[in-house]
Amino acid sequence: MPPILEVKNLHVRFPVFGGLLLRKQGEVHAVDDVSFALNKGETLGLVGESGSGKTTVGRAIINILRAMSYDVEIAGDILYHHPSGIVNLAPLGKRAMRPYRSDIQMIFQDPYSSLNPRMSVGQIVEEPLKIHTNQTPRERRDRVGWLMQKVGLSPLYIHRYPHEFSGGQRQRIGIARALATNPKIVIADEPVSALDVSIQAQVVNLMQDLQQEFNLSYIFIAHDLSVVRHISNRIAVMFKGKIVEIGEAESIYQNPQHEYSRTLLAAVPRPDPSRRRARAPRDQSL
Repeated sequence: MPPILEVKNLHVRFPVFGGLLLRKQGEVHAVDDVSFALNKGETLGLVGESGSGKTTVGRAIINILRAMSYDVEIAGDILYHHPSGIVNLAPLGKRAMRPYRSDIQMIFQDPYSSLNPRMSVGQIVEEPLKIHTNQTPRERRDRVGWLMQKVGLSPLYIHRYPHEFSGGQRQRIGIARALATNPKIVIADEPVSALDVSIQAQVVNLMQDLQQEFNLSYIFIAHDLSVVRHISNRIAVMFKGKIVEIGEAESIYQNPQHEYSRTLLAAVPRPDPSRRRARAPRDQSL
């Protein structure tokens, strides 16, 4: 299966300023020499605790880190296998990145803060179409209604505002927005962590159905190993900015090789209360 994306030796550093003159005092190594490939039609689970660097990897791929932090230092290659040829996204500026942005979209963690409360749902889903396509207003409206149906919401809701929807419904709206431009790659940044457990499975199942229908490639970012197990073909485990283990999902779930992978697995709730859960190993550096 050919790769659609390759990340090679990615480094991301954020400077730390201090003192009266706000001089650079040091830097935070958020991502430290990360490499992996994403195959066409595959889901790669990127797992790690908060602060492990997994979200930074996702933001580096869609090239929004410089817009969020002007002084960020990014090194390495992010190679997108575009039909016209291989493109290194890492050094591209805002204007140079624009032709490829419609191919790589993101679903954000918090469905409450990722939707503009001043825009109707129809306007939110339509916005990428205005930016990246030449569709007429009628074509955009038809596309928005069709997308709403695809994510399990009525097209009659397009005039409502985000506060009128539940968390699960808002995340479905976020998914519809991400799919508006027919992307090839979708980066899902903790898409179910802010949702009730009863809703999480519905959203994950929806994403799997959409992946099959549209031949999407996912990078599914999460801190819960049990969530990514059911949607991922492969899993990459991140710890302190590095990938410490990568392999087939079932192989890592059944037989993790790295101590940190075993720690994440030990934190997964067990359905059988009579079965003793493995004790998480203590961090010797504390």
